Amino acid sequence: MILLLAVTLNELLPLIVFVIFMALTWAALTMFSQSKTKAEERLEQLGRSRSSPEFDLAAAEAKKNRFSGLKEAISSLGGAMEPKSDLEKNKMKVKLANAGFRSEMAPMIYSGIRLISLGLCLMPALAFFLYKDGFTVKAFQYIVIFGGIGMYLPQVGLWYLRSTRQKEIFLTLPDALDLLVVCVESGLGLDAALRKVTDEMQNHAKTICEEFAIGNMQLQMGKQRREVLHDLGVRTGVDDMRSLAAILIQADRFGSSIAQALRVQSDSMRTRRRQLAEEKAAKTAVQLIFPLVLFIFPAIFVVLVGPAAIQIQKGLLKN
Repeated sequence: MILLLAVTLNELLPLIVFVIFMALTWAALTMFSQSKTKAEERLEQLGRSRSSPEFDLAAAEAKKNRFSGLKEAISSLGGAMEPKSDLEKNKMKVKLANAGFRSEMAPMIYSGIRLISLGLCLMPALAFFLYKDGFTVKAFQYIVIFGGIGMYLPQVGLWYLRSTRQKEIFLTLPDALDLLVVCVESGLGLDAALRKVTDEMQNHAKTICEEFAIGNMQLQMGKQRREVLHDLGVRTGVDDMRSLAAILIQADRFGSSIAQALRVQSDSMRTRRRQLAEEKAAKTAVQLIFPLVLFIFPAIFVVLVGPAAIQIQKGLLKN
């Protein structure tokens, strides 16, 4: 009976550890979220004499700051992993800005997410492999592998978000540039042309319109145009956007025609896109070799040579 109870406890130990871990995680999220129930929010609204727009504004602020405590906790947790040198901090800020995260707390939140991901992958692996294999080299190797996965998984996610966003900007930039050329040649200034492009393309090119809107806001706040254009190129991380910003900065500095500069940039971008398409088309023949050799040729060989091989085998067996 005692032996059976010990075996049952050993089988239930991983499940007990998992339940305890999930309960602690849920308690931490509940504590840091600091969200009020709907009944409490309704009682608070009824206790104050405010108008309907004020109710909507308060609800929007409450929804926006719902997980503010969790964000602060993650950022404070990631302070230990945040880079200490200014160069590494700037590189991380640029990478996060390329992915669309421009907040001042973004590097600390990202470092906190990395630390939490490390704990979520390392603690279950530590409990499972130490329980299964004990303190052995094999268990240590598996623990290190899972720890590395948890450490670098947020970096893979950041790379995917960054590359997806840059690809979207790269694909929508020619249309935006053509519309910008039309607006400038029709007599609008660069600021008004950027606002017009943002208004016209905000439904199908949200990312690049968001970047143009940030640039317009910085211009309205009195920031110099060359600084705004430079920040636009760095913030997006797209080579074509950097070259566009450099051409506009040179045109603004030397007083040359912005419309002519945009026309030249549009032509060069169109030529570059055609060259990229030709390069991909030239690579297609080489890239098709491996699928043909590994998957298509064996099937064709079986279909063509298979019946003849069967007939040869039957002939040899008769003889």
